[in-house]
Amino acid sequence: MGLVHETDYGTPASKSERKVTLTVDGFPVTVPEGTSVMRAAREAGIAVPKLCATDMVDAFGSCRLCLVEIEGRNGTPSSCTTPVAEGMTVRTQTERLKRLRRGVMELYISDHPLDCLTCAANGDCELQDMAGAVGLRDVRYGYDGDNHVFAKDRRTGDDNFRWTARDESNPYFTYDPSKCIVCSRCVRACEEVQGTFALTIEGRGFDSRVSAGMHQPFLESECVSCGACVQACPTATLTEKSVIEIGQPEHSVVTTCAYCGVGCSFKAEMRGEEVVRMVPWKDGKANRGHSCVKGRFAWGYATHRDRILNPMIRDKVTDPWREVTWEEAFAHVAAEFRRIQYQYGRGAVGGITSSRCTNEETYLVQKLVRQGFGNNNVDTCARVCHSPTGYGLGQAFGTSAGTQDFDSVEHSDVIVVIGANPAAAHPVFASRMKKRLRGSPGREGAKLIVIDPRRTEMVKAPHVEAAYHLPLRPGTNVAVVTAMAHVIVTEGLYDEAFIRERCDWDEFQDYAEFAADPRNSPE
Repeated sequence: MGLVHETDYGTPASKSERKVTLTVDGFPVTVPEGTSVMRAAREAGIAVPKLCATDMVDAFGSCRLCLVEIEGRNGTPSSCTTPVAEGMTVRTQTERLKRLRRGVMELYISDHPLDCLTCAANGDCELQDMAGAVGLRDVRYGYDGDNHVFAKDRRTGDDNFRWTARDESNPYFTYDPSKCIVCSRCVRACEEVQGTFALTIEGRGFDSRVSAGMHQPFLESECVSCGACVQACPTATLTEKSVIEIGQPEHSVVTTCAYCGVGCSFKAEMRGEEVVRMVPWKDGKANRGHSCVKGRFAWGYATHRDRILNPMIRDKVTDPWREVTWEEAFAHVAAEFRRIQYQYGRGAVGGITSSRCTNEETYLVQKLVRQGFGNNNVDTCARVCHSPTGYGLGQAFGTSAGTQDFDSVEHSDVIVVIGANPAAAHPVFASRMKKRLRGSPGREGAKLIVIDPRRTEMVKAPHVEAAYHLPLRPGTNVAVVTAMAHVIVTEGLYDEAFIRERCDWDEFQDYAEFAADPRNSPE
C-alpha cells in the first residue's frame, strides 16, 4: 500500500469548449482555450516548478518560480498567469530559466529555517521539493541580515521585531510564521474555496506576513477550521498537530465522510493502522477537495477509548454484554432473524438505513432485506424529513432522487433556498454556493432568494447577501410554492419545450389548471 497521489495542475481547468494547440518543449498539446501555460505543460507530462500556484485556487503569479520562455515574446512570463494561444511555442527548460529559478529559490531559502530533518513537513514540503527541482546547492546570503527566522538578532542579540511566535491556539493545526514564504495560497483558499475571508496578508514588502483577522490568534479570529488553508500551504507554516505528533503518513485509502448527507470524499492517510490526518479528495464529486471542520479534523472517534472494536451479544437487555467472535455474532443474528420470522411471519423483520450511509451501503441493506428476509420492509431515516420532496420528485420526474449534482450550482443565475440553512447544515455545499453568489472576474454573481421564517446566515453574511428574504408564516410553504406556480402559469413564464421533454404534458396541464385557480394567487 502507498499514498494516493493527486496531480496538482497548478491552475483550475478551463471550462471553454474551444480547443487550442500549442507546443511545449517540442511536444504538441491541445487544451481548452483559457488554460494556463502551466496546466497545459502539466497535461503534457511536464512539471514546471511552482510554489504559489495550485489548481484549487486562481492563478496569482507571485513566486516567480514558474517562469517560461515563449517564442516571439520578450522576458520570462509566469506560466501560471499566462493563457495559451494557438500556435504558441513554449520552453520550460533553458539555461536562462535555470539561473533565474535558482536565484529566486535562493532568496526564499535565505529567509527560511534550515531545520528540514526535524521539520514536521519533511517528506511533504513543496519548498523542499522545488529546491531540489531547480538544483539549489548553495545559499550565498546568510542569516546575519534582516530575517523572520530567529527570535534574536544574530548580530546584536536584541529582540528581532520581525520574528513572530508560533500560534498554537487552534486545536487542530499550528501556524509558524517563521516558515512562511508569503505565497498567499492560504489566504486565497480561505477566500475562494471556503469563502470565510478570515486570513489576509498584513504589512508590505519584507514585512509581509499572513494574519488571521486583525492580527489575532487563529482561534479568536473568524476562522472556521475547515482546513483549506492547511491543505493549500506548501511548507510547514500551517501543519496539522496530528502530523507533528505522529509523523508523515505512509499509506492512504479513499473513503466517505459519514457526518452528514453530503457524502464528502476523503483520503484517510495513515501510519500502519493509525490515522494521521484526513485530506479532502479532489476527485470527490460532492466536495471537490474541500471539507468542513468535522470531516477534516473531528475523526478522534477512530481511536477513542470507548470505541467498540469487537462484536458483543446478550440474550436479554438485563444481561451484560459479552465479546464474541465475528462468526458467533453472525450466527447469533441469523438465528434470531429466522426465529422471529418463524414465530411472527416473514414480514416481522425489516431494515432501515441512515442518511449518513453511502449509496452503496444503502443498496446492500435493501438487497439483504429483499433477498435475505424475503420482504420489502426497507426504509431510510430520510423519510422523516424528505417524504414530501421524495414523493413530489417521484411524481414529477419518476425518481425520488435529486435532479442535479452539486456542480450545477456553478451554472446557476438564480438560487432559491426554501426552509433550509446550508451554511449550518451542509457547509461544504454552502461554500460552493457562496462562491457562485459572489461571482468571479467577468461574471456577475447569482441572485439568492431565501424563503424561510428564520433570518439565517444565508440571508446576510459577510460577502454574501440574499437579494430577497421572504419570512413566510410557518406552515405556509405549500401555499407559497403554489402561489409561485400560479404566477408562472398565468403569465406564461414556463418553457413548454423543456416541460414536454422531461414531464408528462397532460399531467402538467392538469397541475397548471389547478395552479391557475384564482384562489392560489399570491394576493
